[in-house]
Amino acid sequence: MTGKTIGVAVIGTGFGQKIHIPGFQIQHRTEVMAVYHREADKAQAIAAQHQIPHGCSSLDELLALPEVEAVSVATPPFLRKEVAIAALQAGKHVLLEKPTALNVEEARAIEAVAQQQQKVVGLDFEFRFVPAWQQLKAKLIEGYVGTPRLIKVDWMVPGRADPQRGWSWYARKDQGGGALGAFASHTFDYLAWLFGPAKRLSANLTTAIPQRPDPQTGELKPVDADDTCTLMLDMQDGTPCQVTISSVTYASRGHWVEVYGDRGTLILGSDNLKDYVHGFQLWGAPAGAALAELPIPAILEFPQTYDDGRLAPFIRVVDHWINCIDQGQAAAPAIAEGVYSQLLMDLAHESHNRGLWMSVKPV
Repeated sequence: MTGKTIGVAVIGTGFGQKIHIPGFQIQHRTEVMAVYHREADKAQAIAAQHQIPHGCSSLDELLALPEVEAVSVATPPFLRKEVAIAALQAGKHVLLEKPTALNVEEARAIEAVAQQQQKVVGLDFEFRFVPAWQQLKAKLIEGYVGTPRLIKVDWMVPGRADPQRGWSWYARKDQGGGALGAFASHTFDYLAWLFGPAKRLSANLTTAIPQRPDPQTGELKPVDADDTCTLMLDMQDGTPCQVTISSVTYASRGHWVEVYGDRGTLILGSDNLKDYVHGFQLWGAPAGAALAELPIPAILEFPQTYDDGRLAPFIRVVDHWINCIDQGQAAAPAIAEGVYSQLLMDLAHESHNRGLWMSVKPV
């Protein structure tokens, strides 16, 4: 199977059109054979626009195509379980956007079917594949900071700061909307990747903009999904971690991860607000020294970058997923990491609702 081109179908045409379709068309081992939209004319128009052979308005029709060996699921979260399980039961490998599903029970259901069908489910946790993040991981492994004393994450962007931005599924908690799903799903994954699992967490979720206009009618509709999250975690080794995430902050500072230890400090950050991957740099300081920018080894750099910074790491996610398919075995980030991230999201909601610290049981 190694070296063989894999036919992929893309289900979900928002982020799917922006990143998934071009990413698969650039990646040398994948060919987009089909795209799904519930309206037949739109499915065919999107297929024609991107030179894709099949534009399907029926999921059964798409999954019956023999040239489709794998499916990329870029739908809103409330549709992911149904689509992913249908694809797996049709014998297809699956690449899932994050958050994995609506809750951990749905995520575990996907995991169970993947195991039954012996198919690979990958997760689009892109930060693991960004060069500056990979160098941060390498520096932590080599002991640059020593024993961590404090981890601090700030991720603040203005994407939904304008109250006139239209109402959509993203405004609905019951459909998986909100900053926790969009951002903290990544954060929970990369904290585990960099520092190991969490022992317990506490969360406060708020909604600064409680109404948004319907794009069709202009009528104000209620928003119950969070747009700001403040989280505290104790990692398994006892290190405290503070996380602040908001999608409604004008002139905000971007995305920063700070690690303070007994031997030194590492700071990773980007003030780029146009997309969430471009612009990361890494600074370090041994104990008592001033911060200085640390070089990123050439071997970690992207072979090519694109106007949309999300494209290059997505292509690396696809590289990893295809390698797992070749090997016949999933490796992180896969469905197990998706289940873990979803578990912490569920616990964050429960913590907020109950006003309590929640223990994290091992997945």
